[in-house]
Amino acid sequence: MQTVLAPLDEPPALAAVGIGVHGPAGQVDVFCLPDLWQLHLYHYEADLTVDGTEHAIRPGRVSLVPPGTEVRYRYRGRSEHLYVHLRLGSAGTPQSVPVIQHTGPERELLGRQLEQALAAWPNYPARATAEVWAALWRIARLTPAQEHGARAVHPAVMAATALIEARLTETLTVPEIAKAAGVSHNHLTRLFRAATGDTVVGYIRARRMERARHFLRATTLSIPAVAASVGIPDLQAFNKACRRELGASPRGIRGAGPTPRDSTAV
Repeated sequence: MQTVLAPLDEPPALAAVGIGVHGPAGQVDVFCLPDLWQLHLYHYEADLTVDGTEHAIRPGRVSLVPPGTEVRYRYRGRSEHLYVHLRLGSAGTPQSVPVIQHTGPERELLGRQLEQALAAWPNYPARATAEVWAALWRIARLTPAQEHGARAVHPAVMAATALIEARLTETLTVPEIAKAAGVSHNHLTRLFRAATGDTVVGYIRARRMERARHFLRATTLSIPAVAASVGIPDLQAFNKACRRELGASPRGIRGAGPTPRDSTAV
């Protein structure tokens, strides 16, 4: 499977969003965009060659082509697709994304996101950018990572971490998390260790303390309110947890002031 590495940790810079109409002026187009990525959502059948590799275009497929790559389209009549030309940043770890793939059950939602970007462009570029950025992350998750050579996170681990984030204020047990994730207690423990290097309990503790540090440094919430918001309403236990995990009492952490990361949080 032909893939590209797409940095998605910062919003794209959009250059154009539109509907491309091809076919009437000729059945073949050969071109490249020297400085821009190409994102296309297709509603027709055609043939596409990307940097010498052939692909079949079918309704509901989406392509993402990096800058400076020659593409060759062979149409079968009038062909319309929604396109976005954009620049990607360089921050974070690039995502491995197939050059072309089927959107499957995400087709309707992805189409809506790109149509909203088209409706917003160019009068509301920030909204268009937000829609395209969300669409790019959706596209990056269409094909399971193991199918295109990237390291996959087990669905049970993803389900477990999502549950933990949503319920940090509550009492959580490993058996109930495992049940919600659809695996056994022991299996979740093994999967979690492989994916995060930590136990489920250790991960919960770390996430609670990270959230507590943020609230203590970036907000004026009372210390009892912070403790309750991270699922440790007992103030003595919360104080001990802060000293053990963060190296200072809640008041000491608050007195240190915001970190650069906290100061930009909302």
